Amino acid sequence: MTGRNVLLDGRPVVLLDPPLGSGLEAVVHPVQGDGDLVAKLYHQPDIAREHRVRRMLALNPLAGRPVDGGQPPELAWPVGIVQGTDGTFLGYGMGRFAGPEHIQLIALFSREQRLRRFPAEADWRFLLGICWNLAFMTARLHHEGLVIGDFSAKNIVVDQRGFATFLDCDSIGFTDGGKPFPATLHTPDYAAPERLLGAPGSTSSDDFALAVIVYQVLTAGYHPFGGVPRDSEDDIQISDNIKASRSFVVRPESVIKPRGVLDPTVLPPALLTLARQAFGPGLEDTARRPTSRQWLTALEEAREEGATTVCPRRPRHAHGAHLTSCPWCDRAEATGHDAFNRPEPTHRPAPQPPRPEAAGAHAPPSVPPPAPAYPAPPHSPPHPPTPAEPTGFTLPDWLQTCLVWAAIAVVYLIVHDLF
Repeated sequence: MTGRNVLLDGRPVVLLDPPLGSGLEAVVHPVQGDGDLVAKLYHQPDIAREHRVRRMLALNPLAGRPVDGGQPPELAWPVGIVQGTDGTFLGYGMGRFAGPEHIQLIALFSREQRLRRFPAEADWRFLLGICWNLAFMTARLHHEGLVIGDFSAKNIVVDQRGFATFLDCDSIGFTDGGKPFPATLHTPDYAAPERLLGAPGSTSSDDFALAVIVYQVLTAGYHPFGGVPRDSEDDIQISDNIKASRSFVVRPESVIKPRGVLDPTVLPPALLTLARQAFGPGLEDTARRPTSRQWLTALEEAREEGATTVCPRRPRHAHGAHLTSCPWCDRAEATGHDAFNRPEPTHRPAPQPPRPEAAGAHAPPSVPPPAPAYPAPPHSPPHPPTPAEPTGFTLPDWLQTCLVWAAIAVVYLIVHDLF
C-alpha cells in the first residue's frame, strides 16, 4: 500500500491507498494504524466546505440519547479537520463503519446478504426493529433542528443487532448562530417531488424518504414507485414515477409491476395507511405527509406483543398478525424465490431398494407417519446391502468361451503342422 502524509486534527497521519470508496464529491481513505478512523477528502475542497465542517465540530447532535453498551454511534459525525502538510483544508476524519459487523441498508434487501451477514433471528421482525430505529433517529434529529437531506438506503449502515448509523453527515442541514447550512444533496430514488424540482432538504422531504425506506425494508426491497407506466416506450426512472405520482401502492393501475411484488397489505394496517398517505396526497401537499413521529408510533404498535406471528411452515417467516396466510410462503410458491430461506435442494437422491427384511422383523406400518409441517431435507440414501462372500471361484461365461476357441485353434495348428 502507498500512503499520503496529512494532518488529522493537527497530528500527522498517513492515509493509505487504495481508497475505501469514491463518490461525486469526495474519496474515503483508511488511516494507517487506526482501523476505527477514515478520512474523507473532497475532490474540490473550498472555504465553504471548511466552514461547514468546522461548525459541525462545534455541534454534538443526539448526545443526550441513552444507548446500549457497545452500540455504534448513530451519526458518522466529523471528528477532526484533515489538512495537507502545508495546512490547506482537504476534508475531515470520521469513524469507520465497515467490515463484517456493518452492512449497507440496501444490502438487507438481498436474501444472500442477510443470510451471510446476519444471525438466524434476522427475520421480518428484525427488519421491523430496524425501521423503528430509523424512525426514532429521524424524529430525534428533527427535534434538534437537523435535516438529513441525502436520506437513502445507501447512506445508512446497520450492525448485526439492528442498530443504524447515518453516513455522509456533511450533507446534513442545520442552522448555527442564525446562519443556515442547507441540505443540498439528494438521491433521486428517495427524493420528494419538491427536491426533484430543486428545493433544499427539509424535515418533510426526510419524512418522504423515511416512508420509502420503511416500505422497502418491510417488502423485501420493493420500491413503492417501481414499475413501468402502461403504454410507455421511454426509459422510465423511479424519480420519473415520483414526479408523476405513479405509485402502485396507491394507483396499482398506473404501472406494470415487476414479477413477485408483494401486495401492499403485507404492511400492518396502521403502516399501510401512512404509506398510502405519503405516496398519495402527501406527495404534493407536504402538510398531509406523515411525519417521522407518526411512523414511529405506527412502528411501535406493529412491534407490540401479539402484533406479529411466526409461520409454522418455514423457518424465518414472520409477518403481521393481521394476515390470515403467510405472504412469504405465498410469494415463494408463486415465484420460486423465498425471501428469507435458502433454496431447497432441487435434485433429490434416487430411491434405493430396501434391505431385505430380517427374519422376525416387524412389518412396516400400514399407514405412513404424517409428513412434517415443513419439508425436511432429504436423508442420505441407505447403503446397499453388502453382498455375501462367494463360496468358490467361477470363470465368467465370456472367458470360458474364449478359452474353448483358443483350444480349437491350437488343435488345428498341430494337425496341419503349422505349430
